[in-house]
Amino acid sequence: MQSKSHWEKVYTTKSEDEVSWFQEHAEVSLKLIEQTGAPKSAQIIDVGGGASTLVDDLLDRGYENLTVLDLSGAALESAKRRLGTKSERVQWLEANILETTLPERAYDIWHDRAVFHFLTKPEERKAYVKTVLRSVKPGGHVIVATFAEDGPEKCSGLPVMRYSADQLHGEFGAPFDLLGQEREEHHTPAGVIQRFVYCFCRKLD
Repeated sequence: MQSKSHWEKVYTTKSEDEVSWFQEHAEVSLKLIEQTGAPKSAQIIDVGGGASTLVDDLLDRGYENLTVLDLSGAALESAKRRLGTKSERVQWLEANILETTLPERAYDIWHDRAVFHFLTKPEERKAYVKTVLRSVKPGGHVIVATFAEDGPEKCSGLPVMRYSADQLHGEFGAPFDLLGQEREEHHTPAGVIQRFVYCFCRKLD
């Protein structure tokens, strides 16, 4: 997995709306989270959330128990500054998802639009899925987005994995029931189109 120093440099040399993955509103993610039917009290974690505006919109929609995890402290600080006093309503975790120990069966919704496609080694992906299995409640929902098969081969100068919906679901396997999939054409601040695929799953037990 990419180094912490790489991402600290990215977020200390660029503003949050200059990075290629910036979205003013994470519309697909918001839609899929609401489609879970989870109550506003649901425990939601955004893995690799960094400076994403997803947390802003979830707070504005009344969600109460939000955790944002990111490798970069600078990214998290950027989000905190943007939110002001609202940031006190969010749990912020500066950690590597492959190394940290999250609480067991803690989350109703696991969301990731930023991390999984950077896991280019099979052992990294297995470690990630193991963490999801441990940390998501039985019946909880897992929403993971990656670059699609026709998406970019690199992001932020780093190699990435590209997936079809079936390939992405295959990485998670039988413990996860695939409820749906979405494709997204993301327009970067530089005007480049990046194609994403989202898998929307339920953890079975």
